[in-house]
Amino acid sequence: AMAAEGPRSLFALSATAVSRSMGALEQDVWALPGHLLRGLLPLLTVFRLERAEDAARRAGLSTQPIWRKLWDDVMKTRPPNSENITCWRKKFLETFFSNVLHGVLDVTSDWRLNDHHFSPLLHSSPHVSQLTLCNMLQGAVELTAEHNQKVLENLSGSLQILKFQHLLSSDQSVRRSLVLLLHRLIHHGSVSQVSIYSWPVPDTALLVLILSMSAGFWRSGNALTYHSSPCGLCREEDKAQSQESAQERAERGHYDEMEQSNGENQKGSPMAPEETEAEVNGYRTGACLNSVLSRPRSLPLQNQAPEAASSKVPCDHISVQGGSSHCVSDQLSCHPILRRTHRGLKSAVGKKRRCLRRNRGPYSDPEDLYDFVFTVAREDNSRLLDKNSTTEGENAENWTSSSPGSPCTGLAGCKKRGSATIFSLKTAHRFRSVSTLELFSVPLTEETCRTLSNLLSSWMSLENLVLSYNGLGANILCILSGLRALSRHSDCHLRVVRVSDVFSHMPCTELVHCILNAFPQLHTLSVSFDLKKLLEGNRPEGNPSCSEIEISESCLEQLEIRFPREPLHTMFLLPVLKASKSLQHLALDSATLPFSQELGLLLEALKEYNPNLKKLSFHDVNLAEHQKEVLLLLQDPVLQEITFSFCRLFESSTTEFLSEIISTVKRNSSLKSLRLPGNRLGNHRLVALADIFSEDSSSSLCQLDVSSNCIKPDGLLEFTKKLEGHIQQRRGQIQFTHLRLFQNWLDQDAETAQEALRRLKAMCSVVNDSWDSSQAFADYISVM
Repeated sequence: AMAAEGPRSLFALSATAVSRSMGALEQDVWALPGHLLRGLLPLLTVFRLERAEDAARRAGLSTQPIWRKLWDDVMKTRPPNSENITCWRKKFLETFFSNVLHGVLDVTSDWRLNDHHFSPLLHSSPHVSQLTLCNMLQGAVELTAEHNQKVLENLSGSLQILKFQHLLSSDQSVRRSLVLLLHRLIHHGSVSQVSIYSWPVPDTALLVLILSMSAGFWRSGNALTYHSSPCGLCREEDKAQSQESAQERAERGHYDEMEQSNGENQKGSPMAPEETEAEVNGYRTGACLNSVLSRPRSLPLQNQAPEAASSKVPCDHISVQGGSSHCVSDQLSCHPILRRTHRGLKSAVGKKRRCLRRNRGPYSDPEDLYDFVFTVAREDNSRLLDKNSTTEGENAENWTSSSPGSPCTGLAGCKKRGSATIFSLKTAHRFRSVSTLELFSVPLTEETCRTLSNLLSSWMSLENLVLSYNGLGANILCILSGLRALSRHSDCHLRVVRVSDVFSHMPCTELVHCILNAFPQLHTLSVSFDLKKLLEGNRPEGNPSCSEIEISESCLEQLEIRFPREPLHTMFLLPVLKASKSLQHLALDSATLPFSQELGLLLEALKEYNPNLKKLSFHDVNLAEHQKEVLLLLQDPVLQEITFSFCRLFESSTTEFLSEIISTVKRNSSLKSLRLPGNRLGNHRLVALADIFSEDSSSSLCQLDVSSNCIKPDGLLEFTKKLEGHIQQRRGQIQFTHLRLFQNWLDQDAETAQEALRRLKAMCSVVNDSWDSSQAFADYISVM
């Protein structure tokens, strides 16, 4: 074998020997000159290569090719979007961590991974910013094992995105591990996004557990034991907080004496103040975590912890005879005597939100205390309530179902009575929470929606909410009530909401109207549905259409609507456009135009109410008979990006229409991007489009998308030659930089296509793919 390969050089032999003795020679190796270090780096194990980064950087060397080769040799797959990967070191170690954690990679399979100094999870964990847990959550159990304490500590500083996929039901021990993991990575860590994917039959208790802890709620850290010891990070804060509470109890005792001297009779507190304070500040240190995780679905009231009264002033929203909510925290904080009076008010309005003083989030307010009662217990348990407070119970029901400040307002799909308690946060405390929540293909029941609604109503740190294919139906109204309650907090940060599903519970424009009415602070709103669900005559009584309520001025900048083949009625969209003065991007997908003048009305409305609109997109909207409106859009002096995707532009047009498009774009100096995918351009129309860049053009067009347009290699080559001629005439003074060519028929003549692409890439950036046109040709013919 050696003779066949030829003798190895002295340097190669020496480098191999050195690589095997790195334990003793490491520091000397890092001091080697660059030309020597370059030949040695590929011979190192992963452990040594990771430690060589600083030395390689000082020598002006990049380890990226070595990490890329490691990926090819070990992972044996091509990662998605590989052209966008900027650091192969991070990509390899992050994937390596996940594969080892889930047992799909054997470290003995490659000598570069098999180093006795190398602890796979420990040494790769600092590079993990995204982690997916699957199936039975075996990964959570492994990460919370005692021998992986340092791994968990590393993850708490590096992990940004935590994903759950294809989850199955799990036992109590697994859930305890999950609780500890979420507490460490979210409450005391840096996870900012939680995503749940593909959970066809979700375990309600497990789902609510993940949602609640993502929102920052859980029991005190003392109840979260880690190998028989309470959470050390929580314990440090508990010590400081207990000192603060002792001073508060002393102050409260002083004010109690003052109140008693004035003859005030305090009622409605189920326990003594001292007991209550011990409940809040002691965090029920003896409480067993199992009592929460294994709690039955229908939980009797006597098993729930008594409502704790806080001596620190809550920011309670009190509904006064149907009026708007009033925040009384400032008054109470300035006048401690009113605290007991406020406790009296609590008995009159029933169980409401109370603040939790523990809030570790970056947007937390230590004065915000919450006591969410996520579901009303079964009516059979009403006997467990104070028999003398029937009126109080009725008032509580009225408050939770109709108060403007209440998250769930009792709309259709958000019924209150007769449901089982799933999860109670009466004894919970507030920790740090995530800023992005994504739920993909996770069916949400009525009770889960109610829980999510209550979580949303106080989720101050939440910035992005994505609900995709959750089967919400009428329960979307329950989610909206939570958003409406959240919008009343001046320090809420929610700016992006995306909702998509199979069936639409109401017309898309009406849902957009409802969401903006509930949360006008949104910057981005996306609503997408596949099919229309007929609801004629089925609107619940007492719940008027959202479109009948006027929207206050919104902050909306981006609006995306995918209609389930619904007619686009501008008159229904008009209130949204009128309220969105800051709108910059509008995308309409799969809408039908019921009248020939409908598109014209829309353009007039955009011109009048949305003068800052920069991007306008139509997808799968038949514009074959709207040539006049298309030309008006192309000559708009404000629009910078226009998309006509699969809009049948040239289905019934003449050659004059194409010439008018070209001349209009040539005169428009504001248009930067023109996207025309799926409009059957063909070769001859593509070649004609090259005239946009002719010598007499004042166009500033930078990007052109002609994907899915039946373009063949000879047509692309002719377009390339014509474009080269225009650039020569303009002496290279052209702003065209990007051309997209996805899914065209370039595989029919590979040699001609390669020549065209090579010449194009000398002029601009070209994005294309190796698409098999023969497979799709039959599909194309079928829709012609």
